[in-house]
Amino acid sequence: MTMPPPHHAAEESLLSVEDLSLWYGASRALDRITIGIPEHRITAFIGPSGCGKSTLLRCLNRLNDLVDGVRIEGRILFRGSDVREPTLDVNELRTRIGMVFQKSNPFPKSIFENVAYGPRIHGIRQRAALEEIVERSLRGAALWDEVKDRLDASALGLSGGQQQRLCIARAIAVEPEVILLDEPCSALDPIATARIEELMQELKRRYTLVIVTHNMQQAARVSEYTAFLYLGRLIEFGETPRLFVEPREKQTEDYITGRFG
Repeated sequence: MTMPPPHHAAEESLLSVEDLSLWYGASRALDRITIGIPEHRITAFIGPSGCGKSTLLRCLNRLNDLVDGVRIEGRILFRGSDVREPTLDVNELRTRIGMVFQKSNPFPKSIFENVAYGPRIHGIRQRAALEEIVERSLRGAALWDEVKDRLDASALGLSGGQQQRLCIARAIAVEPEVILLDEPCSALDPIATARIEELMQELKRRYTLVIVTHNMQQAARVSEYTAFLYLGRLIEFGETPRLFVEPREKQTEDYITGRFG
C-alpha cells in the first residue's frame, strides 16, 4: 500500500481503519485495509465493480453485521473508540454514522413523516419540535423550497433526485457526524446529479462525508481525498488532485486513464 503524503498527517482522522480484512464465507472481500478519514472533508472510494468499495463503506457503521457468514478482522476507530466492540450500541452508531443508499428508498409515508421518522424513534414527540427538525433537515438537503407546501403528500410522488435529497434529509434529521453515500447519483440524471454534488459541498461544513462512486469524474469534482481499491486491496490513498494528476501506483494510473475497469 502506498502511504498517504506526509501533509495528510495534518488532517486529524475522525475514522481510522486499521488492518481491516473481511470474508464472505471463504471469499476474501477486503485485504488488510488501513486508511484515515479526516473530519469535515469528502473522501471518495473508487475502483471497478466488485473491488470492495461498498463493503468497506458498510464496515464503517457495521451494516455488514446484517450479512450471514461475514467474518471481519482489524479495527475501525471512530473518535478513538472501536466500532466493533461487542458492547457497542449499534443503533447509536448508525445514528452518528448515517447512510444514504444507491437507490433512494423513501418510506411509503408523507414527506414530513419520512424526515420525522428518526427523531420520533429517538423520543421526540412534540409537533413543534418535529416541525422544526423537518424544516431544518429539508433546508439542509436543499429540498425545503420544493416541498414546503406539500409536506403531507406521499414521498413516493417526488422525482428520483428529490427522493435522494429526501433520504439525505432523513439521514441528517438525527444529527449524525458522518454521512456515508453509496453510489448516491448512479440512478440520477445529470441535472439531479449536479444538485446532489452541490449539496455535498454544503454538507461537509457540518458533517464528514464518505462517498462510493463508479464515476471518477464525480470523485475528482467533489472529494478532497480519494482511495483507489482493486480486488479488495487499497492500492493508493491521497489528496484527490494529486492522486488524479500524479498517481504513485501504476495500477491507479491504469485505472484512471481507462486501461482497465
